[in-house]
Order: sequence, then structure tokens, then C-alpha cells
Amino acid sequence: MRWALGVSYHGQAYDGWQSQPSGRTVQDHLEGALTRFAVQPVATVCAGRTDAGVHGLMQVVHFDTTLEREAFSWVRGTNTFLPPDIAVQWAQPVPDAFHSRASALARRYAFVLLESPVRPSLENGRAGWVFRPLDQQAMEAAAARLLGQHDFTSFRASACQARSPVKTMRHIGISRRGAYWRFDFEADAFLHHMIRNIMGCLLLVGQGLQPPQWIDQVLAARDRDAAAPTFPPDGLYFLGPVYDARWGLPQRTPAYDWLP
Repeated sequence: MRWALGVSYHGQAYDGWQSQPSGRTVQDHLEGALTRFAVQPVATVCAGRTDAGVHGLMQVVHFDTTLEREAFSWVRGTNTFLPPDIAVQWAQPVPDAFHSRASALARRYAFVLLESPVRPSLENGRAGWVFRPLDQQAMEAAAARLLGQHDFTSFRASACQARSPVKTMRHIGISRRGAYWRFDFEADAFLHHMIRNIMGCLLLVGQGLQPPQWIDQVLAARDRDAAAPTFPPDGLYFLGPVYDARWGLPQRTPAYDWLP
């Protein structure tokens, strides 16, 4: 039987999502908890791997098992064996044709940023930081140049394993509440460090260090050195994948509601 899980996690203490020999990844902890609950090995496939320090509000995974349990048992039982900064939010049986990664139509991220002359304290690890004032209109003009299908090589980490740098950016939204900025991204898929590299460029524009049209030059260069330095992962949240409604999966988790 195939199951899908919605998982949320605070990523600051982990070496990203994907399993590593260190064992200090979200996948390692999740599979360890599932295996202890099921009393048999459980291997998961995720919708989108996240880097070290990146948080997940609705990571979706699937796994196959012969164990028969109710959905609430998978949630409560697995959470019993998870650390407090990782939690299964929901569980649902799915057809064998469902694949958490291949069935995803798009993926969504949000970046939360604090604009303040003083570095964060309570928000440490949960929000990025910029000390110069930002110009929303300039950043929106720059972001608009990234919409549509482009070769995003200039925003791609050297270690990226994606087959193609061509991706389709469907939406970039920029909003502000008090001292906090929120940047929303939706694309068919993202390259390694793509959002963090885009954030670096948008913030250069927002601080008046580059004009909005500079983004055109960065895209055209197809060269990582043409873009801004990679912005730190603090404040980056994987909101989750977008699936066809026929799968009947939730579109969000309760963890969404605390984001500004």
C-alpha cells in the first residue's frame, strides 16, 4: 500500500533533507521514526529536497508498506519517534500511480526577511536579514523580468544535478508587514540554490545597488559569476508542491498560519 505524508520541519539543526552518512538530515530522522513505528524498514521519496537550514511547511513524501494502519496512527505513531522540530502533519493513502516528486505540477517557496538596523535575535534562523531600506517597486520590477520560461544558469549552484537549467517561473510575490518582508515563489521546479541566488539579486536592486533591468543582463550571461552572492538560507521555507486535485491531497498545513 502506498501512503503520502505531509511533513513540517524547522531546518536549522539539520544538514538538509536528503539522507547523508552523518544521519543529521530530516529524511534520516523521518525514515528512522517510520521504521520504528512500522517495525520494518521504510524508505521515502520527497517532493523537493531542501538545503541545510531551509525549513519545510509541507514537504510531501510517499512510501510503500505492507503494514495496515489508520491515517491518524501514521501521524501520531511516527511523531512519537520524531524530534520536536519535525512533525508529520497528515497521512493519506494514495494510488500506486502517485509519486510525490513526479506528480507535482509546481513547487512553492517563501522567503521571510527582516529589515532592521540591528540583526535578528528571536528570529535567528527563521528570517533573513537586511539592514538597508528596501524599495518594493524596484524589486517588483526586477522580479517581473524573471517570470516565464528562462535559462536560469546564472542562478544555479555549481553542485546542481538538474538535467536542464531551463525552468518556468510562474509567480513571484513581494509583500511587507511592519519590518518583515515576504517573497513568494512558484515554479515548475527549482535549481540548487536558485531562490537564494535570486534573493541576493533582488536585494541588490531593492537597496539601490543595481537597477531592475540588471536582471536581464544576469539572465543573458548564463554565468553564475554574473549574479549576486548566494543569500543565507535563514528565512527560506518550502511551502510544498502543487498537485492535481484528483489526488485529493491537502494544499497546506497548520504550520502555514504563523508566517507573516
